[in-house]
Amino acid sequence: MKKHSAAEPGTGASPELTFWDHLDELRRVLFRVIGVWFVLAVGYFIAMPFLFDNVILAPCHNDFIFYDLLRYIGEAFNLTDDFFTQEFRVKLVNINLAAPFFIHMSTAFWMSVVTAMPYIFFEVWRFVSPALYSKERKGVKKALTIGTVMFFIGVLLGYFMVYPLTLRFLSTYQLSAEIENQISLNSYIDNFMMLVLCMGLAFELPLVTWLLSLLGLVNKSFLRKYRRHAIVIIVIVAAIITPTGDPFTLSVVAIPLCLLYEMSILMIKDKKKEAFR
Repeated sequence: MKKHSAAEPGTGASPELTFWDHLDELRRVLFRVIGVWFVLAVGYFIAMPFLFDNVILAPCHNDFIFYDLLRYIGEAFNLTDDFFTQEFRVKLVNINLAAPFFIHMSTAFWMSVVTAMPYIFFEVWRFVSPALYSKERKGVKKALTIGTVMFFIGVLLGYFMVYPLTLRFLSTYQLSAEIENQISLNSYIDNFMMLVLCMGLAFELPLVTWLLSLLGLVNKSFLRKYRRHAIVIIVIVAAIITPTGDPFTLSVVAIPLCLLYEMSILMIKDKKKEAFR
């Protein structure tokens, strides 16, 4: 069996490998990816009690790093608004007998998928690179690197800022003094995973736009011309992916997306201008 060797510079795909050779190599790639994912999932399952107390439930406690930052800003600028001075703590309740077990498993699964993304992208790169020309390799490698970095930036922003802000606002919002807010474990995890993962995916917007520009489907002028339309679409998408329909959560998601749209415009080279150079 011939190895899935890299193509010679400038020759493109290796002509020596047959369809079955590529299929066999793909099978090995899938086995390696599944193996890494399984090991991570088992590790997260074992460490989940510690991760729940110190990572996943951290936004429920008053000493969470983002709340400390808000209090520091409030003290530095003598701000007395509750947004900067509020003492905050959330106590979760469980009303479903099987919920802790299934949440234990599902959270370990999703955390393993997220953290395995760099390795998955590496395997994708290693599999497709022999079939690409030198210039194409650089483009795909750049796209995979940017995609990985932007995804994790979005996940971190969602975890450290977007979700804590959403949790603090919604958990302290009172329709009536007669109603006591009690947040269930299922509700907390659903909102946590939704916002954090959606922020990670949202940060792929500049990469997607850049790839579309390489295909000649969009350009700077197009994005600038339809900026207002894009803002409306972003608000609609933010309304769909946010777990609640309140304006606060909507704005917390929509504003970063608008900034990412502007970043997309900056990333694209204006081919029309380059043509006159």
